[in-house]
Amino acid sequence: MPRARILLVEGDLFSAAALRITLIKSGYMLTSHVSTGEDALQKVKEERPDLVLMEISLEGELDGIQTAKEIKKDFNIPIIFLTSHSDSKTLNKAMSVKPDGYIIKPLTEEELKNSIKLALFKQKMKGRK
Repeated sequence: MPRARILLVEGDLFSAAALRITLIKSGYMLTSHVSTGEDALQKVKEERPDLVLMEISLEGELDGIQTAKEIKKDFNIPIIFLTSHSDSKTLNKAMSVKPDGYIIKPLTEEELKNSIKLALFKQKMKGRK
């Protein structure tokens, strides 16, 4: 079975490094790591990852929620949000995009792996309909 290809969109280099190690250790392939919504859109077009793991707060013109809206509109790729913001305003705004997961930092390796597995499983089931 081929390894799932994941695009990581994370502006914090320390978090990105830790996530990269966890993803690779868990058997996933990291296609790229970018830190802006604009770069994420470009990489999705170029690489067509199986899943996007994205921080909500990003530098640049597009935040993670706006970027996710664009990805959902143009591509059929599951998105899991990462954030340290757990307030209801952020959560409600994020949920309007209908993400395939929402993980509040700091996260555990098990939480990340389970969220990815569930999002990929749901995507696979959608494809069977």
